[in-house]
Amino acid sequence: MAARAGNDVLDFTVIDESPDWIVVSKPAPLQIHPSKPGGPPTLWHGLRALLAYDLANGAALSIINRLDRETSGLVLIAKNAAAARWFNKAMMRREVGKEYTALVHGWPEMEEWTVDAPILRRGEVEDSPVYLMQAVHPDGAASRTRFRVLRRGERPGPGRRFALVAAVPETGRMHQIRVHLGHCGHPVAGDKLYGPSPQWYLRQIEEGWTPAAAEALLLPRHALHSTRLGLALPDGVFQQWECPAPAAWEEFLGLKSGGDAESR
Repeated sequence: MAARAGNDVLDFTVIDESPDWIVVSKPAPLQIHPSKPGGPPTLWHGLRALLAYDLANGAALSIINRLDRETSGLVLIAKNAAAARWFNKAMMRREVGKEYTALVHGWPEMEEWTVDAPILRRGEVEDSPVYLMQAVHPDGAASRTRFRVLRRGERPGPGRRFALVAAVPETGRMHQIRVHLGHCGHPVAGDKLYGPSPQWYLRQIEEGWTPAAAEALLLPRHALHSTRLGLALPDGVFQQWECPAPAAWEEFLGLKSGGDAESR
């Protein structure tokens, strides 16, 4: 559905809604929150436009799980303070189940594996061209992600093996899934920070999307999607929401949408 924020129309999909919460699927590259006055419209603006009646009648919106601008998929929003407290406490207790789908370079050797590797901001231990860039380092905070191969595919040319991977983060560090996938040799396709070189992140700011960027990155945004969210609601009922990854990713693999994985 579309919501109008000023003169801008923002497209995002409502997955489910109750008087206490709403779940939407955010497209990329829509930003979650405004970062500066006068910046481009964000999901926050769209939600306020969509829920204008609720806000006029006392609603107080709180976005519970925040996705990077280039990450698409499920976002949970509380509509009142009580629901926000419940969800935020569940997040702190790691009681919110999250699953992402990533399109990655290469074919992982195992069908399932776990990365248990601490993460910190790269600039704390070495020079970093981008301030927010993270890295695996023994002095970092404990970080753990479980991975599972969903599909494998191969495009024409060398170095053109790719896989669709399910990622379940057991901790919540910045860029955790992307850092862990890069660390184990399977960076997310289109990732300007943890892919071929973080210089592509800087060049994107200066140059935008260019033929050279398309050749190096293949996709205009990193291929990471929030696929599943689940937790127990205050009434004790377990609620789970799902939103499949873009069908175009399977087409990118050379597979028809929903097709079987190719053999290794």
